[in-house]
Amino acid sequence: MVMDPVAMFPLGSVLFPYTPLALRVFEPRYLTMIGRLLDVEGPEFGVVLIERGHEAGGGDERAEIGVRARVLRIDAGAADLHVIAVGGERIAIDRWLEDDPHPLAEVSPIAALEWDDALAPLLGEAERVVRRLATLASVLDEARWDPGSELSDDPVESAWQLAAMAPLGEYDRYRLLGSTSVGGLLRGVIDLCLDQEPVLIARAADARGAEDGGFQGPEAPGG
Repeated sequence: MVMDPVAMFPLGSVLFPYTPLALRVFEPRYLTMIGRLLDVEGPEFGVVLIERGHEAGGGDERAEIGVRARVLRIDAGAADLHVIAVGGERIAIDRWLEDDPHPLAEVSPIAALEWDDALAPLLGEAERVVRRLATLASVLDEARWDPGSELSDDPVESAWQLAAMAPLGEYDRYRLLGSTSVGGLLRGVIDLCLDQEPVLIARAADARGAEDGGFQGPEAPGG
C-alpha cells in the first residue's frame, strides 16, 4: 500500500510514543507546515532525531526511525506558533523527499509493542529506578519530567513514559526508541539508568559542595 508523504519535523531530541511534545515554531518553512496541517482533520507530523547538524537552517543528518506526533493544540504568538502534540505510533523513514518547503518523507509503521503480564515486576523495577534517577537529576535542574509524575494505567504506555522520564542522553533514548519488545525496552531503561546513576550521584554531590561554599576546613600546619 502506498501511503501519502508525511510532513516531518527533525528535532534535536527523541520523542517517544504516548509522551507530550511542546514546540515553538518560528522558521518560515515549519510555519507553512503547521498552517497546512490546520486544514486537515486529525493533524499529525513525523518527528525524527537530528543525528548531526541543527534544527534551524537545514543541512542536517536524520535518524532512520521516528514517531508520529498528533497535534492537540496550536496557539499563535506575535511571530511564532506554540504547538502541543503527543507521540503516537513509531515510523521507519523509507525515503526523504524534496522539501516543500518543509521536510517530507515516505514512511512505514513500526509494529506496536505488546504487553505480557509476566513483565509486571520488571515494569515496577523500572519505575523505581527511573524515579530515583529523575529525583537526582532534579537536584541538578536536569529532570525531563517531575519525578513524581503520574504514569498511564496502560502498561505499554507507562513503559514508554518511563523511557521519556529517564535522564538519559539523546543517543541512549534513540536506542530505546528502537526496542522490539516491552521487556527489551524496560531492561534497556534500567541498564542505562544504572550506568548513569554514579555519574549523577557524583555531580549532585559536587553541586551540594559548591552550594556549601566548598569549605574544606583549616589547612594543616606546613600544608
